Amino acid sequence: MDLSFNEVQTMLADSIEKFIANDYDFDTRQKYAGSAVGYSPEVWQTFAELGWTAVNFSEEDGGFDGGPVDLIIVMEQLGRGLVVEPYLANVVLAGGVLKRAANQAQKEQWLQAVIGGELQATLAFVEPSAGYDIENVATTAVRDGDSWKLNGHKGYVLNGGSAELIVVPARTSGGGSDSSGISLFGIDAKTVGLSVRDYASIDGQRAAEVSLSNVVVDAERLIGNVDEGFEALSDTIADATLAVCAEAVGIMTLLTEKTVEYSKNRVQFGVPISSFQALQHRMVEMYTACEQSRSLLMWAAMTMADGGAGATQAMHSIKYQVGVAGKRVGEEAVQIHGGMGVTWELDVAHLFKRLTAIGLLFGGADWHLDRLAARREP
Repeated sequence: MDLSFNEVQTMLADSIEKFIANDYDFDTRQKYAGSAVGYSPEVWQTFAELGWTAVNFSEEDGGFDGGPVDLIIVMEQLGRGLVVEPYLANVVLAGGVLKRAANQAQKEQWLQAVIGGELQATLAFVEPSAGYDIENVATTAVRDGDSWKLNGHKGYVLNGGSAELIVVPARTSGGGSDSSGISLFGIDAKTVGLSVRDYASIDGQRAAEVSLSNVVVDAERLIGNVDEGFEALSDTIADATLAVCAEAVGIMTLLTEKTVEYSKNRVQFGVPISSFQALQHRMVEMYTACEQSRSLLMWAAMTMADGGAGATQAMHSIKYQVGVAGKRVGEEAVQIHGGMGVTWELDVAHLFKRLTAIGLLFGGADWHLDRLAARREP
């Protein structure tokens, strides 16, 4: 298995790294995060102009035919920049469903606009009573003549406050936790009966609660076939899980670098604290955790790119690793920085917050470990 990046992938990583170094420092990020929408529309348009929003779509759809490896390259660099622009919500989640299930007319109307940075979109898949089980869909969609009527509630909708298009999984048949009977709908955020409560999350991102009360949509808003939306939804969530794991690896690596640099400059008892053997051991363990996570991330990306039965195991494995290693690296970074490690003014605290949030997105470490154990043959 070749674990090296090709020339195009290396150029992609370099372009994002240079942009963050030159135009996206921590203070700038804080300004964008504190704005009314929680990100910079101008920066988002720059992402589109540079082609980053097109990486993971086929040439037929207007993209660059990128795969899981290209996705982790983008997300690791965005993690290092602690970027608040809604790449995950627009490109990975909403775009992931559209590229898999949308018809040609829907792709021309919605997916092209997402790729071009002209449309803000998201996937509202979290159900309040479902935990991390995405097949547990209580939101319902019932035929109403030539239309559909939707009722339900979705929680923690990333980019929900800014999204103009909200992709909603709803149950059209079956019940409980059946994976069959789930259909996907693309709903205009201004549709009568749809309400959005926007809020800032602890990690500097923005999310929303979305309620649907007798929301009527035309049949043209159905994405894919009736009752057959689960596969597209599941594959999209798998991609999103891999994406946030790559973001976490970027954050973990940056936290380790910042902690090592700080230990060289922080003087205690007349010497830099980097000379203390106990702290050296702890920083070596941070570095080891980062390298183990990066190796597993590469394996997971390449396994998922190949498809097959091992892809699901790979996704669960990297999410468990990131959940455990991320917590350890974040805590060590804060403790070695001391009290300043949790202050609002220092980026270490915000990196740790985002790392903590990622640990819970799309399933915590224990949840993924349980799924790994369940997949083992007796």
